[in-house]
Amino acid sequence: MTKDQLSKKVGKRIVELRTKKGLNQSDLARACGKDRQAIEKIENGKVNSTTYSLYAISKALGVDLYELLKF
Repeated sequence: MTKDQLSKKVGKRIVELRTKKGLNQSDLARACGKDRQAIEKIENGKVNSTTYSLYAISKALGVDLYELLKF
């Protein structure tokens, strides 16, 4: 798996968990201290997120980091 493929898989997983919780990108961004554009880029696989960013997103979604990376 390439870096781009992994970024896209992580992004899709974030979208899946976010929509399951009934949140939009702005809600998630506020909950994890990021801006909406950053969340959009992560969800679209345009950026390679840091471990801490993924941790913050997982906490905002109410799941363990393991659950976020489970695909």
